[in-house]
Amino acid sequence: MPQAPAGTLYRGREGMWSWVAHRVTGVLIFFFLFAHVLDTALVRVSPQAYNDVIGTYKNPVVGLGEAGLVAAVIFHAFNGVRLILVDFWSQGPRYQRQMLWAVVGLWVVVFAPFAVRHLMHVFS
Repeated sequence: MPQAPAGTLYRGREGMWSWVAHRVTGVLIFFFLFAHVLDTALVRVSPQAYNDVIGTYKNPVVGLGEAGLVAAVIFHAFNGVRLILVDFWSQGPRYQRQMLWAVVGLWVVVFAPFAVRHLMHVFS
């Protein structure tokens, strides 16, 4: 069996996992936006039905989902900037791994305070 030239096999390192996370967060954000447009459009059909639907969102499960949505948006935004740098900065591919760890660090710094405050409201 012929051997593949060195460097052509993707080994599943940080680049692959950031690619997967970027796609997953993008799909989750898309589905949230789809649901958001639908439930907001309901106000034109029946304001009472809209209020009923919004009322069902006031529970801890949805509160956890909101925290997950914010986590996805923050990661997707920071990783998107990293991808722009990888694509358009001549040194981007060289530093893509370090930039990913910077994205993770920024994500923790931005998301952790939000999560603490939001979850205090959700479970109080």
